[in-house]
Amino acid sequence: MRYLPKSPDERKQMLAEIGARSIDDLFAVIPAEYRITRDLDVPRQQAESEIVDYFRAAADKNATDYASFLGAGAYRHYRPVIIDSLVQRGEFLTSYTPYQAEITQGTLQAIFEFQTMIAELTGMDVANASMYDGSTGAAEAVMMAVRLTGRHKAVVAATVHPEYREVLATYAKHQGLPSNLVTYNKETGRIDIGALEQAVTEETAAVLVQSPNFFGIIEDIPAIAAIAHAKGALLIVSIAEAVSLGVVRPPVEADIVSMEAQSFGVALSYGGPFCGVIAAKEKYVRQMPGRLVGQTVDGNGNRGFVLTLATREQHIRREKATSNICTNQALVALMATIFLAVYGKEGIRELAEHNLAKAAYAAETLAAQPGAKLLFKGAPRFHEFVLQTDEAPAVWSKRLLDEKIVGGVELGRWYPELGNATLWCATEVVTREQIDKAAKVLSSTPVEA
Repeated sequence: MRYLPKSPDERKQMLAEIGARSIDDLFAVIPAEYRITRDLDVPRQQAESEIVDYFRAAADKNATDYASFLGAGAYRHYRPVIIDSLVQRGEFLTSYTPYQAEITQGTLQAIFEFQTMIAELTGMDVANASMYDGSTGAAEAVMMAVRLTGRHKAVVAATVHPEYREVLATYAKHQGLPSNLVTYNKETGRIDIGALEQAVTEETAAVLVQSPNFFGIIEDIPAIAAIAHAKGALLIVSIAEAVSLGVVRPPVEADIVSMEAQSFGVALSYGGPFCGVIAAKEKYVRQMPGRLVGQTVDGNGNRGFVLTLATREQHIRREKATSNICTNQALVALMATIFLAVYGKEGIRELAEHNLAKAAYAAETLAAQPGAKLLFKGAPRFHEFVLQTDEAPAVWSKRLLDEKIVGGVELGRWYPELGNATLWCATEVVTREQIDKAAKVLSSTPVEA
């Protein structure tokens, strides 16, 4: 009865009220073949000590000592221990929603600090309290551009994260929003400027690009912005790797910036939860989805914080809603806020420089191996690069795994024209020794079966 809130007498009364004699009568409409009449085949109950032992044994199977060169929108960075110490405080961990400003000043202030830091990083005037993740942020940014322009077409770079594009396609399908996919330059890995000029018309609401793009290449944002704005379209820049802003010039020419903040102290956690962001020019603030926290002064002249511009009622009244997302990733955004506060401006820059240098060494070392070459050399990149090999990735990946190394992500499922190409990432947690070992394994002769 611990997890069943109704007593037997209460259940009898409820059944009587609807004219059912028993629980079986209640579920009679379900075909017999779909009803389980036997006891569930589950293990016996266990003592707490046994459960702890079970999970410890399961955790020991995790490959925690593997070197990893995976990236592609989810990045391994060092997480300062202070993050978990603070976010696990009851005031943050158990809080629900900050509608009652008088009792949620701590949460509201944390969100306000997050918004402020994100606006400074992205070069935008205002940022929201966070979105679910980078993919929903990108899709919501496009919907925001549609509302602002009154147009109903989008132009999307093929170098935007493929999974972000899938989320956008789901949004667009039910919004009646056709999109035009623009290819990339085969030499530089950047969006094809000529194709972009042809794709953008007076009917285009938004141009969506990513920088660094999915290949790790920095896009020419000023040139792209000029093309979009010449036709009256809004430019949306998606950023999947937030740490890049430590050295990469912020996309100030953009109208809207959508970003994934996972790199700022958020654990990978097998894929989430992460923390999306939308930042924009101030003139677009009333069409921003999600929450926005503002700073104010109370009746006694004290500094205070409150939800502003996007009220709860706006999201309840469908005709006035900007988005179905009426909440935010407050706890995850707090992790990012602590991370940014710990590192500071100089620390973020040094971290980004470390990543830049590590990836440059990895790209040079791996591309020097027999049968391997670096693609897209004609443009600057951050900490990811595309490596093409004579061997199929599945072959050398097996050799790497045998040495406790996880190689790059195969690109063939999204970009079959690239052949045996893989996307590699080297952040600050990858060591020089691991890079050298991966290069050695990559160059070794396959063992004959």
